[in-house]
Amino acid sequence: MSETQTAPQPETRRFETEVSQLLQLMIHSLYSNREIFLRELISNGADACDKLRFEALAQPEAIPQPAELAIDVEVDPEARTVTVRDNGIGMSRDEVVEHIGTIARSGTKAFLEKLTGDQKKDSQLIGQFGVGFYSSFIVADEVRLETRRAGSEPDAGTRWESRGDGEYTITACERTEAGTEITLTLKEDADEFLEPMRLRHIIGRYSDHVAFPIRMRKSDDEGNPTDEWETVNRASALWTRSKSEISDEEYQEFYKHVAHDFEDPIAWTHNHVEGRQEYTTLFYIPKRAPFDLWDRDARHGVKLYVKRVFIMDDAEKLLPNYLRFVRGVVDSADLPLNVSREILQDNRLVDSIRSGSVKKILGLLQSIADNEPEKYAEIWKNFGRVLKEGPGEDFANQETIAKLLRFASTHNSDDTQNVALADYIERMKDGQEAIYVITADNASAARNSPHLEVFRKHGIEVLLLSDRVDEWLLSHLREFDGKAIKNVAKGDLDLDKIIGEEADPKSGSDEPAGDDDLGDLPERLQQALGDRVDSVRASRRLVESPACIVLGEHEMALYLQELLKQAGQETFSGKPVLEVNPGHPLVERLKAAEGEDFNDLASLLFEQSLLAEGGQLEDPTGFVARLNRLLLQKAA
Repeated sequence: MSETQTAPQPETRRFETEVSQLLQLMIHSLYSNREIFLRELISNGADACDKLRFEALAQPEAIPQPAELAIDVEVDPEARTVTVRDNGIGMSRDEVVEHIGTIARSGTKAFLEKLTGDQKKDSQLIGQFGVGFYSSFIVADEVRLETRRAGSEPDAGTRWESRGDGEYTITACERTEAGTEITLTLKEDADEFLEPMRLRHIIGRYSDHVAFPIRMRKSDDEGNPTDEWETVNRASALWTRSKSEISDEEYQEFYKHVAHDFEDPIAWTHNHVEGRQEYTTLFYIPKRAPFDLWDRDARHGVKLYVKRVFIMDDAEKLLPNYLRFVRGVVDSADLPLNVSREILQDNRLVDSIRSGSVKKILGLLQSIADNEPEKYAEIWKNFGRVLKEGPGEDFANQETIAKLLRFASTHNSDDTQNVALADYIERMKDGQEAIYVITADNASAARNSPHLEVFRKHGIEVLLLSDRVDEWLLSHLREFDGKAIKNVAKGDLDLDKIIGEEADPKSGSDEPAGDDDLGDLPERLQQALGDRVDSVRASRRLVESPACIVLGEHEMALYLQELLKQAGQETFSGKPVLEVNPGHPLVERLKAAEGEDFNDLASLLFEQSLLAEGGQLEDPTGFVARLNRLLLQKAA
């Protein structure tokens, strides 16, 4: 009985909603930089070749490696097609569906959210968000992709086709060679890309540094393509060349390739280390923060090579997490070619590379901070909050990282974070032994905190910390350059060496205000407030406010405690201290109050102090009732 073979039937699927939006954007909007499609397709092909070389090393029997890995670019003016072909790792049917049909995950969504309406700026986002394949639709009416994963049988190929109209077809096909072939049928207004010289120019501009040959057909004397292929890029790993041979433009184009970014980097450092071990590093500082900067589980931006052989992306063990914004490559001559993520976990060679790399990057940042403060201000604006994670993660480099930190300050009139700890120390008062800081939920709350009143009165500078990471920072960074870092809202405060023993101007006494000026008020307040406070005492922090909350030296700020509670996490903290201003009229009235009036005023005094610190009231309704009673008394 004979079997009748039937051609595979195509399956039609619809794109996910966000991919459809993205396709419409590509087709109708982003015309300012159309040539980017070729750079993106070549970049994807280079990644596929890198991955094949790595997998062939790990599984030589299962995955054969071609004699030469390469990317071919071919033009057919009569058919109006441009084809980009690689013999890299290829994709299975499931991978095609995952990576092309339903790529609308966090990257695409973030891309769409970032769009500004400015065609030039928006087109520059394409590569950064990993949606470069879709740039094909800027120039193409139809895109056909054929692919087969290396190590699979010839009949395991997959054909993907779409006109960018919201759906695509996927069909099984045969392919004699593994790899991927993408054919674009160009739009009527894209004739320029049917010119081989135009494509050569684009390759030379964007992809000359790609470490695999990019080949095009040679032309005869009449300009017609022949059967002979020639390499049109330099095809050498840029980081292996001498720094003196590499132009700034080449460094910038390589960054765009390795980081999938269309903007130039703000800085880079290229180093070759020899000695007990040999390795090369090339690190870049991006101009803007990547969209996933605050996703601590996101891929990092450093690629690992061994003897110029690609090993893995996002090698997170090569740099600490607080430098996750850095992009670049590390090429080691000493690591084994079969290195795995498990081997990276505990490897002295990797530890040495990591240590040296961190020092180079921090050195680059310090050099920029010292010599190009405006450029560093831009870096700090984008990555400062990430760098603040450093002192808690990298104790060995804590002092170096601390020099890079910038803060807002009462020394300045605005809330720009531009004051270094070294700048603060230079301005310290005679007798001042600590660096004074305050943390709050936002910049306004920090600047207007009642804890700053005595500092403002005597011209003592206080650093204003309002980033969420700042409490974490202060829990690890306890001193700088021999000076303790003191949170003015926590623990005891002794300013006598700076301001001396000063009389309270409102009491008429020659002695500084103290508990004696309050009489039995602390005990009465303690009784009225019960277990809501640890103790009540006279304050030397306050000048204009009647009272404030003071936490223990190592207590977590109230606003942060509330955030953790809202996130469902338990917090363990002691009771706060209530400090009152002996010379304030409200405190004077408290002394004379009795009974229910005293209890109301005592509670209001505590609750307004709690609110000022970013805390939450346990009984908001009771607070409103007490406030209303007080207002009615005033109105009567």
